[in-house]
Amino acid sequence: MTDEGFNGRLACRFDPARVATPAFVVDEGLLADNLTVLGRVKARTGCRILLALKCFAMYRVFPQLAEVLDGVCCSSPHEARLGREEFGREVHSFAAAYSAADIEDLALTSDHLVFNSFAQKDRFMPLARQRAAAAGRRLEFGLRINPEHSEGAVPLYDPCAPGSRLGIRRADFRTDRLDGISGLHWHNLCEQDADCLERTVAAVEHAFGDVLPRMAYVNFGGGHHITRPGYDLDLLVSIVNRFRERWGVQVYLEPGEAVALNAGYLVATVLDVVNADLPVAVIDASVPAHMPDVLEMPYRPHVIGAGEPGEKGWTCRIGGLSCLAGDVAGEYSFDRPLVAGDRLVFTDMAIYTMVKTNTFNGVQLPAIVLYHPDEDRLETVRRFGYEDFKTRLS
Repeated sequence: MTDEGFNGRLACRFDPARVATPAFVVDEGLLADNLTVLGRVKARTGCRILLALKCFAMYRVFPQLAEVLDGVCCSSPHEARLGREEFGREVHSFAAAYSAADIEDLALTSDHLVFNSFAQKDRFMPLARQRAAAAGRRLEFGLRINPEHSEGAVPLYDPCAPGSRLGIRRADFRTDRLDGISGLHWHNLCEQDADCLERTVAAVEHAFGDVLPRMAYVNFGGGHHITRPGYDLDLLVSIVNRFRERWGVQVYLEPGEAVALNAGYLVATVLDVVNADLPVAVIDASVPAHMPDVLEMPYRPHVIGAGEPGEKGWTCRIGGLSCLAGDVAGEYSFDRPLVAGDRLVFTDMAIYTMVKTNTFNGVQLPAIVLYHPDEDRLETVRRFGYEDFKTRLS
């Protein structure tokens, strides 16, 4: 059984000394805790919840996730194929633009294909329908809309920012060209609470209220931090139920982060401590290669046992082993000075991290480890080596 109230962002239940580093460790029990919350939302609303593969694509745990989730949402033919082959439930696909080759693949793997423009719809719907029919498959089609409503997200992650290429704005939306369209999709949130969704829904209803009655389903997109402590679940349930009753549609949510939030870790070993303007602990992991969102977002990841700079007795900077000068996770304080051989555990590393790893500088890709808390067992799912680096480029 899992520990009631255990916070995976602040602690881990496995012994880091038992992990060969660098390695991502995903706690199966913490995934189960998140699924329990998502299952309750489904039970109270009748909504369907999809796993966003762009956020978390560890297919070793798909059987566990498929017990609760209704399918996956994908952004490419490769993701859609993975969802079809390994998840086994609904597959929804969206991309900012498709090629003919993309459509030929997606028509054989997707159940719902969402277009980003009427030009793409007109060009590719006949091909997709023909390809799916030839394979004896039923394929539904949707359009992505741009509510033109931002909720203060980081500009890099705001699909409704000025100049965004994502979604059809109301001024460009053609109600006379909806033949074959059964769903609408939008996405504008990032790690946000239900109040942000409530305002977004109001914006959508105001701008697209004449279109909603013609739809069979509406996808509210992702960015809903449903499994974060303190998230307003009651408000989310109310929003979904009101929307379903008002418009008579099936509602989908696709919260990638909520599925694996605080359920994964990156375990690294201190290789050296060098003296600069302050001590710098160099680890056997790399920020741009193993946790690039730290630089892209940017943010400072939590390290178990560490405090803010100056909070504890010894403050240092933590940096990676690559040649990039900016390969730095941030500044932290510890109860004692770090030394070579110490293990550091970065938390909340399952989401938007494992999917983005790369082999910059040829650094070792972290192994993939699954922790079974009921048995206190660490299962190595995958190790990477030289051939993984070599064969990527030739």
